Amino acid sequence: MKIFLLSLLTVTTIWADAHIFVYHRFGDSRHPSTNTSIEELRKEFDYFKQNGYEVVPLSKLVETIKKKESVPDNWVVLTIDDNYKSFYQNGLSVFKEYGYPFSLFVYVGAVDKKYSDFTTWEELKEIGKYGSLEFHSYGHEHMTQISDEQIRQDFEKGLNLFEKNLGIKPKYFSYPYGEFNERVKEISKNYGFEAIVNQNTGAIAHFSDPYDLDRCALVGETNLQKYLKYKALDAQWIEPKEYPKDDILLHVKVKFNNPTKHGGVYLSGHGYRDVAVINNELNVKMDKKLTQERSRIMVSSGNKISTKLLIKDTYGTH
Repeated sequence: MKIFLLSLLTVTTIWADAHIFVYHRFGDSRHPSTNTSIEELRKEFDYFKQNGYEVVPLSKLVETIKKKESVPDNWVVLTIDDNYKSFYQNGLSVFKEYGYPFSLFVYVGAVDKKYSDFTTWEELKEIGKYGSLEFHSYGHEHMTQISDEQIRQDFEKGLNLFEKNLGIKPKYFSYPYGEFNERVKEISKNYGFEAIVNQNTGAIAHFSDPYDLDRCALVGETNLQKYLKYKALDAQWIEPKEYPKDDILLHVKVKFNNPTKHGGVYLSGHGYRDVAVINNELNVKMDKKLTQERSRIMVSSGNKISTKLLIKDTYGTH
């Protein structure tokens, strides 16, 4: 992974396409794998301000790509998953200080069950005065591991409680753990969301799928320049479509919608390799055993990238 990222950084650009970032906890050192210190948060916010980035609401970006309009290079969107209490106690005041809009994706079951580490309904109403409140499921399940009916029950219970207690209908959804496949995506779209965000490294352009918007996770000390160099690669994934049933990834086949002759492919557990692109098509024989039930594939052309997350569908395999 490190080699892949470094190879992209060799391309020098001042701007990249719009970027969506996702945070989780704030100033909570008990959970370093999901925590952003307040010092680091201010450092990141100062970087946006000092380098000409405009932090815009998620709604503004979604409206722009749905109209197929050009996305300004300096747009940044900030999101938070899981409504941990540390955002209300530590992070919210910094967002207010800088005047930065945000979307908070609510883990409804944690509020309903009054988990101590999560916000209450009243705290969410206060947060909603400064940013948008959106949906992050009821039970925070690994959705590729439960049935269609269980997914629908989760949505219906969570959305009913969300609307009953907050008095608003969420416009956007983020997948628990960032995990989804085509089955989960199609069910999710049926609930009337205007857009769905994932947790894949990437960028957003006018051709981006509003139901599969890439978000880069910010945690710990983050090199923002690295993420902001990424551009969105206009590409059509032909193979693979799903996690292979025998755990063997045979091919990666991607059609680039703009002329290019050179590319690269990265696979979790197997690293990065340069490949030739023939007739704007990257067609690579892999024959690699996937070592994780959550494997990431990235294809690149210069600093343009497209990412696919392969999640083992343990329900669909039975």
